[in-house]
Amino acid sequence: MSLKQTLSFKLQQKLSPQQIQLMKLLQLPTVALEQRIKEEMESNPALDEGKEEEDDEFINDLSDEYDADDRSEAEKEFNFDDYIDDSDTPSYKLTANNHSKDDEEKHIPLSVGATFQEMLASQITLFNLDDDDHEIALHIIGSLDDAGYLRREISAIVDDLAFTQNIITDEKHIEKIVQLIQHLDPAGVGARSLQECLLIQLKRKKNHSLITKNAQEIIEHFFEEFSKKHYAKIIERLQISEEDLRLVIDEILKLNPKPGNSSTDNSKTVQHIVPDFLLTVEDGKIDITLNGRNAPDLKVSRSYIEMIEGYKAQKDKPSKSQKDALMFVKQKLDSAKWFIDAIKQRQHTLILTVNAIVERQKNYFLDGDETQIVPMILKDIAEEIEMDISTVSRVVNSKYIQTPYGTFLLKTFFSESLSTDSGEEVSSREVKKILQDAIEDESKKKPLTDEKLSKLLNDKGYNIARRTIAKYREQLNIPVARLRKEI
Repeated sequence: MSLKQTLSFKLQQKLSPQQIQLMKLLQLPTVALEQRIKEEMESNPALDEGKEEEDDEFINDLSDEYDADDRSEAEKEFNFDDYIDDSDTPSYKLTANNHSKDDEEKHIPLSVGATFQEMLASQITLFNLDDDDHEIALHIIGSLDDAGYLRREISAIVDDLAFTQNIITDEKHIEKIVQLIQHLDPAGVGARSLQECLLIQLKRKKNHSLITKNAQEIIEHFFEEFSKKHYAKIIERLQISEEDLRLVIDEILKLNPKPGNSSTDNSKTVQHIVPDFLLTVEDGKIDITLNGRNAPDLKVSRSYIEMIEGYKAQKDKPSKSQKDALMFVKQKLDSAKWFIDAIKQRQHTLILTVNAIVERQKNYFLDGDETQIVPMILKDIAEEIEMDISTVSRVVNSKYIQTPYGTFLLKTFFSESLSTDSGEEVSSREVKKILQDAIEDESKKKPLTDEKLSKLLNDKGYNIARRTIAKYREQLNIPVARLRKEI
């Protein structure tokens, strides 16, 4: 088989580095944008904070995106070609195939506080245990999940200790160590089930009142009936009144079903929402502004401009080191200019998108009534602002807007449409609001079933099936009627 050369033409569509940079900046929320700008300023010394100076306009000559007529005289006089001969510079020096600075890097945060297992291990040292029992206790603590439960079988723990720790023991001895761990704080750790967890907490209570005793009786012998809220069966079997059962339920509800999480809540980082847009309503007029932290003042460093002017003033032909310096400066100036342009384009796209959203949902933003939200999908906004659906999706997916009625994700204003008896298209958000209000106003002794909720909405003119009611109820995190029942 012989080798031969052929010449072919092929048309491909590829995204430029500037377009990729813009897409990545567009999907960043405000806090992440601030961090991204800091990283860019650290990696690119040609980028600086502050407003652009009029003398800096000549750097636009490095980009072909601007009209030559709008350039200053300094721009027209300066040309890198006078200083750099491309024929003398190998192509490999002008090509970068290494890791891009725009690639997303995921950093794993390190916790500095004591973990849940470390807190339990420190309590184990207070018991007088021999070396083997201490190792067994540490192994069991390490087997607890984040909620503080021991999900692993005792027989499996026996095998683990034999193979990993070379400790030969039996299930009975392991059970004793587990009971020892169940005496640690917070109460309920080391339980194998929710029922055992609640019982441990009830037995640890110092007051042994009738309410506590009844609570232990219900959890120990009628846990299934209690979890399914079959209160009539419990009242009949325990021979207690509804008022007594109500007090017992209040006592049980005070218990912690996930004791492991209680010790880690304090170490969790509280993340505050920073809105990307600020919306105010005055005298029936809506005013939208972009958060100032979304619009930082960036400019090209003056020292780099002076460096170029210094090379320009030289009469002698620059040396190789000076050529390398000029090439470095050109790359950094290009990168800084692209980044500044991407930030400006991001601001323009954000404002354009949010204005289109607010205009469609104007009735809601004027009075805050969720029933005024009209059906809207990403395609509607994309067609209105003449952009791609993916661009709109990047804008609304992680951006918040602060309104007089609360701070919301932009994507929450997008909803499906439903038809009424009159043929009018209404938003699913409106139906969810009516559904939520109906459940809040229902009698908790006889909660409304999905079938009754469907009939209620149908009577109001909304054509909606029972399975759709169930779907919306689950989206609102509302349990079924049986689990909403109260005494």
